[in-house]
Amino acid sequence: MKFRDLVPWGATKGRVPVKHDETKDPFTALQREVNEVFNGFFRGFDIDTFWGSAIGFNPSVNVAETDKEIQVTVELPGLDEKDIDVTLTKDTLTLKGEKKTEKEDKGTNYYHMERSYGSFARTVALPCAIDDTKVEAEFKKGILTIKLPKTPEAVKDTKKVQIKTG
Repeated sequence: MKFRDLVPWGATKGRVPVKHDETKDPFTALQREVNEVFNGFFRGFDIDTFWGSAIGFNPSVNVAETDKEIQVTVELPGLDEKDIDVTLTKDTLTLKGEKKTEKEDKGTNYYHMERSYGSFARTVALPCAIDDTKVEAEFKKGILTIKLPKTPEAVKDTKKVQIKTG
């Protein structure tokens, strides 16, 4: 007899692994049921509902293009223009910001304070050259609107494609 035959981790060598029936194992069945309960509880809810914006938030961004410009609209409720950073490169528009919220409530027999922080960064790829000297940004009632006029070369390069019906 070889020493290798006496070692327990070598005993399974050459054997075919067997899958056990999960319905006979009460712990596996319990684990599956607990997982289903938790998955069902969180289904249909936004995770920010439970954890606040401390994780971060992802604002909605809409991009629309016309023959002469690209317009980007971003929903940023609860932010001020000083909390937003907009940068433009040759082919991207980057939006960054931070949202801070503090709520304090004092009463005669109680004191309650809540703070939440979150940041975001969104990058929009620009499909054509932009005239960066004419870019306009306006922030009004929590909506940031950025107008990015196309360069004259980009406007000329636009071609209409005819669609044929068969």
